[in-house]
Amino acid sequence: MGNIQIKRAYEPESPSDGFRVYVDRLWPRGLSHETFHYNLWDKQIAPTTELREWYHADPGHRWAEFARRYGAELAANPGFEALKNVVSGKNAVTLLYSSHDEEHNNAAVLRDALRKVLNVN
Repeated sequence: MGNIQIKRAYEPESPSDGFRVYVDRLWPRGLSHETFHYNLWDKQIAPTTELREWYHADPGHRWAEFARRYGAELAANPGFEALKNVVSGKNAVTLLYSSHDEEHNNAAVLRDALRKVLNVN
């Protein structure tokens, strides 16, 4: 396993992206199916609708708790093990997300969880 990185879905595709996984439950607003390139759209790995809506009601104060709750959701989600198996053989993986916040988003939590279980940077 190589590198796992995150990138906004709205940024251009790059050869260094490797295997591209879109990790949000909702389609990225304004992008067409013809122009948005990804290898896998894993809706089931995204935070639950309830957790996402709770976080977005006050993101400035709820990040740490969101990360904790989403981590717990991932631990209980069979889709996390499936995603781990899919990406484990890839040289590079890019987790794509729609959020405007490049540091505080579900892809960052997922990236850290995958890095931990796969022992990669």
